[in-house]
Amino acid sequence: MVAHADGTLLDVWVVPGARRSEIVGAYDGALRVRIAAAPEDGNANRAVAELLKRELEATGVYLEKGPRSRRKQFVIEGRTPNELSTRLAARN
Repeated sequence: MVAHADGTLLDVWVVPGARRSEIVGAYDGALRVRIAAAPEDGNANRAVAELLKRELEATGVYLEKGPRSRRKQFVIEGRTPNELSTRLAARN
């Protein structure tokens, strides 16, 4: 996690086509997320953004880097890196 002008830049490892959408934990220095949506037409990217917005209680989430990669970077608007660390630690 790195501070960004709009909030926090978060590395995310996405596993599309899962049984259900959920935040799993850490993987290779990134937040691992399973998404039920298929990786077609940006469906999985939109589903990840919606999941992160809801689970992290962010004002907004958008994809910054990696639209066609499993490893992506999302900007979490309205949250500092410390706030995200605290929120993610509380989930475990």
